Amino acid sequence: MRNIVAIVGRPNVGKSTLFNRLTKTKQAIVNEESGTTRDRQYGLSEWEGKEFSVIDTGGWVDKSGDVFEQEIKKQVQLAIEESDIILFVVDVMTGLTDLDMAVAKILRGVKDRQVMLVANKADTNMLGYNASEFYALGLGDPFVVSAANGSGTGDFMDTLVSKFNPDKMTEEEIENIPRFAVVGRPNAGKSSIINAFIGEERTIVTDIAGTTRDSIYTRYTKFGFDFYLVDTAGIRKKGKVNEDLEYYSVIRSIRSIENSDVCILMIDATRGIESQDMNIFSLIQKNRKGLVVCVNKWDLVEDKDSNSAKVFEAAVRERFAPFVDFPIVFTSALTKQRIFKAIEVAKEVYETRKFRITTGKLNEFFLPLIENYPPPAIKGKYVKIKYVTQIEGPASPTFVFFANLPQYVKDSYKRFLENKLRSEWKFTGTPIQIFIRQK
Repeated sequence: MRNIVAIVGRPNVGKSTLFNRLTKTKQAIVNEESGTTRDRQYGLSEWEGKEFSVIDTGGWVDKSGDVFEQEIKKQVQLAIEESDIILFVVDVMTGLTDLDMAVAKILRGVKDRQVMLVANKADTNMLGYNASEFYALGLGDPFVVSAANGSGTGDFMDTLVSKFNPDKMTEEEIENIPRFAVVGRPNAGKSSIINAFIGEERTIVTDIAGTTRDSIYTRYTKFGFDFYLVDTAGIRKKGKVNEDLEYYSVIRSIRSIENSDVCILMIDATRGIESQDMNIFSLIQKNRKGLVVCVNKWDLVEDKDSNSAKVFEAAVRERFAPFVDFPIVFTSALTKQRIFKAIEVAKEVYETRKFRITTGKLNEFFLPLIENYPPPAIKGKYVKIKYVTQIEGPASPTFVFFANLPQYVKDSYKRFLENKLRSEWKFTGTPIQIFIRQK
């Protein structure tokens, strides 16, 4: 179960640059103009073997009448509510400002989350001395870093991961029972299908909860099924903030996705595939979870014919490409049409995640194939793959191909190997990891 780290601060202090540094991407747009980040960014980071989720928020603007700035402020508040650790970023070049003081006053009132003060833009040692004025914020020692060139980030990351909650529930504490998360954007029918699963004759055996903001596992044992429904606890009080539903749906999905084996992604058939569906699909892929796409409200689609489902299915796979090997189920939570088919398929995907292929069978299949279709030569050098095996341990199927020149094997050839794997063995709905290592 991963921790969630939120990056907050006033505009133009380098939050997005720090986000890119932590996630080792260029996902967040970086610009000198304040207010560039309006939509939130979500990424995964890893340090010393510990993975965690990172949220980049827009710059905090206090008492502004600008509609965008007000929305940014709401989103920052939501990030604070849902995160485990808050990184409050300030700028050593500009120094302490009234807006920094306003943000610090709010963060000092946060009781059950840890706050780390990050003095950014210390691109030279001399600039680092300016960080002393930030002690006035009352948030402890500032970590002096330069997100742009990486200075000081190693020590900062060591401290960050040391603050993670060691008492979070580990996977070993959950019985070896499938964990299914129903995720999707608002009004796609998540609550309806969960209510349809449980119904009035509910047989909840146990609720296993982590901390107040972690996921709850509700065990379901009806009609021959036995699995945990993953849901998120700690929903904020209604009066606490004006909820941004689109944003909150993704924040909540992070928790549910990370703590599941298989995700049932709900899509509203009456509205088609929207950007929020793509965001949540991307989260599922980044976390390497099993996937079942559930097209809900199919009963409300007008003018259907015998070909409508195939057309919609093709549209879904086209939008989610290049990963297209996942099951699609057309349901109606209202009429309970095919809702148990979704559970049956999710269970099949769960079993697929545990499927193992012997080394002998892998080499028997792949070595002749690779000999006939080898990786393309680069700079006159020929890549020779000699051996392949499946690694025991990872939750998703993971395969290692040993070659003389692994650095010359391109992603396109890895996709070729993955497609051949999927054509020979059933891995529907399950992400596959392929690594090329030195022989």
